Amino acid sequence: MRLSVIGCGYLGAVHAAAMASIGHDVVGIDVDERKIASLSEGRAPFFEPGLQDILTAGLASGRLRFTTDIGAAAGSSVHFIGVGTPQQQGAYAADLGFVNAAIEALVPHLRPGDIVAGKSTVPVGTAESLAPQVASSGATLVWNPEFLREGWAVQDTIDPDRLVAGVPGGPEGERAAQILRAVYHPSIDKGTPFIVTDYATAELVKVSANAFLATKISFINAMAEIAEATGADVTQLADAIGHDARIGRRFLGAGIGFGGGCLPKDIRAFSARAEELGKGESVAFLREVDAINLRRRERAVELVTNALGGSAVGKKVAVLGAAFKPHSDDIRDSPALDVAVRLKGLGADVVVTDPAAIDNARRAHPQLSYTRDLDSALTAAHAVIVVTEWDEYRRALDPERAGLLVDSTVVIDGRNCLDAAAWRAAGWTYYGMGRP
Repeated sequence: MRLSVIGCGYLGAVHAAAMASIGHDVVGIDVDERKIASLSEGRAPFFEPGLQDILTAGLASGRLRFTTDIGAAAGSSVHFIGVGTPQQQGAYAADLGFVNAAIEALVPHLRPGDIVAGKSTVPVGTAESLAPQVASSGATLVWNPEFLREGWAVQDTIDPDRLVAGVPGGPEGERAAQILRAVYHPSIDKGTPFIVTDYATAELVKVSANAFLATKISFINAMAEIAEATGADVTQLADAIGHDARIGRRFLGAGIGFGGGCLPKDIRAFSARAEELGKGESVAFLREVDAINLRRRERAVELVTNALGGSAVGKKVAVLGAAFKPHSDDIRDSPALDVAVRLKGLGADVVVTDPAAIDNARRAHPQLSYTRDLDSALTAAHAVIVVTEWDEYRRALDPERAGLLVDSTVVIDGRNCLDAAAWRAAGWTYYGMGRP
């Protein structure tokens, strides 16, 4: 099928390349000339495992191309909207400016029978408000939310754990669902559930999934706060309750909390939309979820400062990690960088290292020092803090060898990802999050 993808940021670029990889003819469209030039030359504009390979293959096959010309969408049967919905400046609500602009630009190039599939994360009610504008061209709007995990986005696009399509009622919606089934048939043929619902439910599936995940993470971080006050070990607590099939162990990892371009702004936008609907009390707990998340960053800084004798002034702190999560170079609302910036503000000599996110971090926070070399970051450090759980730190870093490089064998495990016993056995003073 011929597809267009409007918006070639993280979501759109991955979706376009993945759709080409399963055999569709895809054009990716974005107003950012530099981004389009990079993609057209076969250079992924961000780090995502597997993306470079399918991008190169798609361009070489002729099934994938990129342009700034919205007119190139004409002739495609399905048009995916994958633009950003950032948090509004000075407010919790989502900014729908990019979504509205994409729809407005696309409508003149639609044909009767075309499908416009929204993938952006939007407040509930957005699709209903946009549908008449799309229908004016004879096309049909569906809402097809994405469920990508950064670091696994290619896999999650080609082999998702579920597909959701919010469609209008009647024959028009049935036809739209059938067309989306054809787009995703390789996944559906392998057993991926394809859930057809109304617009509002499809929008809520995405934001409620993010809200639930954020709540689970903040729950275990709240338990870490209690553990710190009582001497309990939150990792053992998580193991124990994780054996309950109703709860599960995944995402019960206490640490410095979540970040990135989705969870923080999505739970805030969900809260704002609930207030607009007069149901703010229904999701009032999300404000505390957000607050717990931010408190853990403060706690990490407090642990470093206490480990340094009460003051970080003039002390070298090696910050291991800059990306908000491993297998990504995304620094949006990164807890790792937040901790680094706070320590710098307290007078520490902060040196940040990361396998993938150094360039992005340096552009955002040039006041920090950076190195790609882990040994250089560790050399003469008075404290080491792990803030992104890259394998290079949680598995490959040898505590005995690291101990020979630093000035003081103090490590703060901001992700509870290190083997505490091994580090202590190597002579390190180990501090975890919610661990004795």
